[in-house]
Amino acid sequence: MCRNIHTLHNFEPAATDDEVGAAALQYVRKISGTTKPSQANAEAFDRAVAEIAHITRHLLEDLVTTAPPKDREVEAQKAKERSAKRFATV
Repeated sequence: MCRNIHTLHNFEPAATDDEVGAAALQYVRKISGTTKPSQANAEAFDRAVAEIAHITRHLLEDLVTTAPPKDREVEAQKAKERSAKRFATV
């Protein structure tokens, strides 16, 4: 489940609310052990996603670094190359 959580810090442009929300959703899914909560747990599940997204946004705003921002396209290409190398059939 959590394979979809990616690093969100130090990218240009900054992480979008959708990216932060998706990471929060994946985190709550992993912790709760379910991808879709029952009706009895839906409110708690949705509240947790919203709160984690909110706190994540604050964390990303507060983190500091001296490293130059990473380029999303370059990082995506590197990931594709690592994946191709890792899963290459000989």
